[in-house]
Amino acid sequence: MRKNSFFLVYLLLMVVQMLICNYFNLTPYVMLSILPVMVLCMPLRVPTWLTMAIAFATASAVDLLSEGLLGLNALALVPVAFVRKEVIRLVFGGELFARKEDFSVHKNSFGEILLAILMVQALFLLVYIWADGAGTRPFTFEAIRFGASLAAGVIVSLLVVGVLAPDTRK
Repeated sequence: MRKNSFFLVYLLLMVVQMLICNYFNLTPYVMLSILPVMVLCMPLRVPTWLTMAIAFATASAVDLLSEGLLGLNALALVPVAFVRKEVIRLVFGGELFARKEDFSVHKNSFGEILLAILMVQALFLLVYIWADGAGTRPFTFEAIRFGASLAAGVIVSLLVVGVLAPDTRK
């Protein structure tokens, strides 16, 4: 995917995240976010500091225009941007960096993509739920919320990764 089209799709998905936050509140146990996979799929040529700045701006826009609690998504998404390249290196190997190419759905296995999504979603949700609850909710509620949100987030993220990291063989 070309650089300009990636960021256009990224902006459209940011709007989709805002719509999810505003209109698809399933239960108090499920917090659905596609932001972690959006950051994961950013091109590898984007430096970490810029990825963190983009993640902060994206999450702040979502916080401002939908969530209501300013800074919560930003607090949870910036660590995802910070560890993104290490997650990619750990899961997909260093070959992507050596070849200077981004990962795609067809170049990498489903298991690798699923593991990477699980890792970034889990990190995002751990920080988000910890900051959102701030010790005021019981641990069992938070644990159930984490598990349900992780399951729902991974399922939706698998669809998003197909859009942001398509088959580059075409």
